[in-house]
Amino acid sequence: MYDPLSPLPADFINDAEIMATLAYAAAKKSDRGLIDDLLAKAATAGGLTHREALVLLDCDLPDMNEKIFATAMAVKQQLYGKRIVMFAPLYLSNHCVNGCVYCPYHRQNSHIRRVKLSPDAIRREVVALQDMGHKRLLLETGEDPVNSPLEYVLESIATIYAIKHKNGAIRRVNVNIAATTVENYRRLHAAGIGTYALFQETYHRAAYAALHPTGPKSDYDYHATALDRAMDAGIDDVGGGVLYGLNLYRYDFVGQLLHAEHLEAAKGVGPHTLSVPRVRPADDIDAGAFPNAIDDDTFAKIVAVLRLAAPYTGIIISTREAAAARERVLRVGVSQISGGSRTSVGGYAEEEKSADNSAQFDVSDRRSLDEVVKWLMDLGYVPSFCTACYREGRTGDRFMTLVKSGQIANCCQPNALMTLAEYLQDYAAPATRELGEKLLAAELTKIPREATRRLAEENLLAIRHGKRDFRF
Repeated sequence: MYDPLSPLPADFINDAEIMATLAYAAAKKSDRGLIDDLLAKAATAGGLTHREALVLLDCDLPDMNEKIFATAMAVKQQLYGKRIVMFAPLYLSNHCVNGCVYCPYHRQNSHIRRVKLSPDAIRREVVALQDMGHKRLLLETGEDPVNSPLEYVLESIATIYAIKHKNGAIRRVNVNIAATTVENYRRLHAAGIGTYALFQETYHRAAYAALHPTGPKSDYDYHATALDRAMDAGIDDVGGGVLYGLNLYRYDFVGQLLHAEHLEAAKGVGPHTLSVPRVRPADDIDAGAFPNAIDDDTFAKIVAVLRLAAPYTGIIISTREAAAARERVLRVGVSQISGGSRTSVGGYAEEEKSADNSAQFDVSDRRSLDEVVKWLMDLGYVPSFCTACYREGRTGDRFMTLVKSGQIANCCQPNALMTLAEYLQDYAAPATRELGEKLLAAELTKIPREATRRLAEENLLAIRHGKRDFRF
């Protein structure tokens, strides 16, 4: 039976409930009265249930779809303003014992160049990332207890935090590694990580089994309860995700929301982030082999409805997506993006070459971080390198309270402006700096609380004179 409070995945990601939801939404997708009511509810930023959300995703009325996108844009603006959080992935190792058929790291792949970063190589990578201007990383590694055990990950985190280069520093390391034990999550928490992210990839059990034929990741239940164990260990910022295109998107969309609802019900706070990658080609992987791939219109609507269903959750888009697709979903829901990313092990210190086959997937948006920052500002957004909430202890329900209380404008907005100012002073190209200074001047006036605005102005002046790392 469906039970969001249950510790059993068969209960909280319940197949019968998903199938009933699919049938309900198919029957209601043209019900104007219901859709109007759901949009009115969503407009209050109170969220939607998985069943309500699928009705909007399935809606086939053009004028109502326009309202869905407009409402998503309004909710995003209300809660997040113009801030877009910046990050980059850092791949430590592509050694892996799993047999995932959609990932080139799978153990049967004899073509891929297997690489593991040494401490010196990590330093070179981090210096390269700092020289770009990055402050927040997402650590990635294949699952291999011999070549990349947890001890290696913990040592790598310590190495990253210790590297100070010119004005550069990685202020927060988020982690995406394989499902593990409560005790190991406690060790990650003690190492000072930010968000722990783990994607279920698909919530359909039969599809999951076919996609993960061998290795520890083949255990659906152990994988699906990893975020519970992480939260039990004290990591209260966790992130989930679906790799859209592996399975029928409607099923996985509902599964993604059921998982979020379970964490909210059982742990008191839902996921800090939701990721929405689409399957991409890579070495030994043909994206065309996945017939459930979704088009750009469907992708944009998934993001918009996720924003309405989980308004206080960050939505992440990576450089898997091309610039045009990223621009579109930024408007309707995405709040975090990567920039200048490399998906190969060692790809920052040594520029990736076409012959390098150590990458996890092909990157579509290959622009530099500076080009992405300028592009965002041209679109009217405020690129943010902020990590203040992690370091001030505003995580989990404390961060959600901050957002729900409407204090983003008095806290996150000035933090975004100050970290952008650091980027402009230390890393930006002249045209980017000129545009950014104009943006800073305009956005400062929009901070509601006068005392906060004045202090932000003082801090921005201090940043211009060489001081760094101010935060509210």
